[in-house]
Amino acid sequence: MSLSVDIRHALPGLALDVRFEAPAGITVLFGRSGAGKTTVVNAVAGLLRPDQGRISVNGRVLFDSGAGVNLPPHRRRLGYVFQEARLFPHMTVRRNLAYGQRFAPKGAGGEEMGRVVEMLGIGALLDRRPGALSGGERQRVAIGRALLAAPKLILADEPLASLDEARKAEILPYFERLRDEVAVPILYVSHAAAEVARLATSVVVLEDGRAARQGAAAEVLSDPAVTPLGVRSAGAMLEARVVRHHADGLSELQADGLTLWLPRVPQAEGTPLRVRVEAHDVMLALTRPEGISALNVLPATVREIRMGDGPGALVQLSAGPNRLLARVTRRSVEALELRPGLELFAVLKAVGVAKESVADL
Repeated sequence: MSLSVDIRHALPGLALDVRFEAPAGITVLFGRSGAGKTTVVNAVAGLLRPDQGRISVNGRVLFDSGAGVNLPPHRRRLGYVFQEARLFPHMTVRRNLAYGQRFAPKGAGGEEMGRVVEMLGIGALLDRRPGALSGGERQRVAIGRALLAAPKLILADEPLASLDEARKAEILPYFERLRDEVAVPILYVSHAAAEVARLATSVVVLEDGRAARQGAAAEVLSDPAVTPLGVRSAGAMLEARVVRHHADGLSELQADGLTLWLPRVPQAEGTPLRVRVEAHDVMLALTRPEGISALNVLPATVREIRMGDGPGALVQLSAGPNRLLARVTRRSVEALELRPGLELFAVLKAVGVAKESVADL
């Protein structure tokens, strides 16, 4: 299944003109507040009628201004997960889930209640009311209710924005399971770079109402021109595999022939991972450094240099088939005589990669 969006809409202070394709998995609309992310989601949901354009899911037209098609929200077969769970407070979790099932057409072949309960880990919550749940638990129930409506598409508008860090860490693995186990495309809104790197199959970067960049998550996030939240949040995503857990508390990973050392990860040996590496944690050296504490010294080649408006610069590197970003100063660019094609070494401290920056691929 896939989602196709091609819409234009005039808003006060924003001219929305967006085209993108969202394949199976999680497509993240990524950008600053006010870039148009929620407007796009509301247009897909049928809560806003665009001035012009076309929206379809797996070939089924939801909106077409030229043909006069504009299906109402209840006929679009969508599941919507909001920032707040919006559960019925007088109903138990079981009844909230059953309410979602009421919207599934007969013979729709959607998810079964038992599988949804197991996948989201909410079996122990079924007889509770929403008031007795944590924020993360309420969001899991809201996801379950959306799934049980047998949707053709799931919309998630910053579903973690109202949660504290502990609750975010609790619910992120369940979105990963949705991405990997449910054959329904998910359009997910976020302005958190680490969240995007952990969840996204593909990314659409929105800037001032337009899709500035779109594509596979690893490619988009490693593009030095894509910094919608500023260079301080820039970072790239490596794909690696757990090779071995060592007795000193470190895990050894392989990323296409490159060895990467991280604080022990919970995943079993052999597990493929995605690892977000912040640009400001990467140092550059023209020769292999000796006598330093950093464990990760990766041979790399400069691909592109993007100078900032201030004293900084972003350097895109090839490390095997992977891409890295390094945030350095203009002075360092000049002192090291950095240029595309230059071979050097990227240096990364093992403890520089946060636990939340490592997730299943």
